[in-house]
Amino acid sequence: MFSAHSPRAANAYQRINVETSMHTIDQHQLVSLLLQGAISAIATARGALARGDVLLKCNSVTKAIRILDEGLNTALDREEGGELAVNLGTLYDYCIRRLTLANARNDDAMLLEVQRLIEPVAQGWNEIRRPVASVDEAPDSARAALQEA
Repeated sequence: MFSAHSPRAANAYQRINVETSMHTIDQHQLVSLLLQGAISAIATARGALARGDVLLKCNSVTKAIRILDEGLNTALDREEGGELAVNLGTLYDYCIRRLTLANARNDDAMLLEVQRLIEPVAQGWNEIRRPVASVDEAPDSARAALQEA
């Protein structure tokens, strides 16, 4: 009646788990996950390129492109986001073009370029949610500078 391992059942479970998670996380976490997903896919593509695994490289580049295009670029609010949203859209478009070219040319330098462009965006995005340290929690040197001001 039930098999010990069913790939279809595992895929269905994973899909349901992802869909459920999407409804329970906030928008900030979602963008953070998308940025990390793009970085991870690019890293996987670079590793696959180094090993000569063409299929994995192509699939990983495609995943990164889809995250940038369908996940991050389309979610930008260009009206309310102003110049920042426009600049991020321009960056994502550039990265998509570079990833496409890197995939066609098997160019690790281009993959690394995109990775290095996305990493500071992800880092900055994650810093938005970090609580600001109070004066009491600040290191001694920072506390002294704040008290002198």
